[in-house]
Amino acid sequence: MPLYKTIQPNSQTTVKIWKIEESYTDLMQPLDLKPDSLERVLGMKSELHQRGFLSVRHLLREFGYTDQDLYYDAHGKPHLKDGKHISITHSFTFSGVIISASEVGIDIEMQREKIAIIAKKFVDYEFNYLSETDKDYIQKLTVVWGIKESLYKLFATPGMLFRQHFLVIPFMLKDGETVAWIDYQDRKYKYDTYFLEFEGFTCAYALG
Repeated sequence: MPLYKTIQPNSQTTVKIWKIEESYTDLMQPLDLKPDSLERVLGMKSELHQRGFLSVRHLLREFGYTDQDLYYDAHGKPHLKDGKHISITHSFTFSGVIISASEVGIDIEMQREKIAIIAKKFVDYEFNYLSETDKDYIQKLTVVWGIKESLYKLFATPGMLFRQHFLVIPFMLKDGETVAWIDYQDRKYKYDTYFLEFEGFTCAYALG
């Protein structure tokens, strides 16, 4: 399946999501990969990861870019050669790319019950408004994780902790947006964050 969804949160920012239904061969065929990208994809043990990697390159094409336009810094953060900001994610059968004139981060997660087991590792302040008895507890935990992962990708600073340095303000699932803060080294940074759900997955993204 080609492009699954396109979202334009503002005039400078576009999100594109791909539903990965093609085979590895079909995804690989039309692409012109850099030698290091080809080496990377061939070295992946899981075909699911290979297809995720390749689907991201198809999303780049949807934006008018190629694999040659993308590079990674020492922290593993992706960049585009034209100076626009990019963030990338893939999870099981979906991948996503956000491109903007300002700093951005994106994450897609499958909604799974086991997130409740690790909640204490990434949730602190948010327990003030999250409750295990809520019928949408798993969905809300997934949103919190996705937003924090997006902020982590946006800020790209080693040593930051989800539980300690990121705060997600209370939200309703139907609203599809909230404010989040990074509180790091005595400085506070505020971000607008957005989220949506589809086919048992949650996509969250943060705008700088």
